[in-house]
Amino acid sequence: MGLMDFFKKGKEKPVEEKPVLPNLTGNEPVSPANREYTIKSGDSLSKIAKEYYGDANEWKKLYEANKNIIKDPNRIYPGQKIAIP
Repeated sequence: MGLMDFFKKGKEKPVEEKPVLPNLTGNEPVSPANREYTIKSGDSLSKIAKEYYGDANEWKKLYEANKNIIKDPNRIYPGQKIAIP
């Protein structure tokens, strides 16, 4: 492609990227079964589990799905993005 070809084509539009969640292949759409959550100040895995699953004891499900992001389930930080399976 030469310089003149670029001017003839005009501006190319960037390709839109879909969000990729932890532990996913990147082909799944974000859906209720596959949500993303951003940790806020005061959050804990049990608090998030209570909100999404109705049972704080389900925090292990969140931890298992996000082990690549959460190294210690007792230490999560505001701004971290986790998957809600």
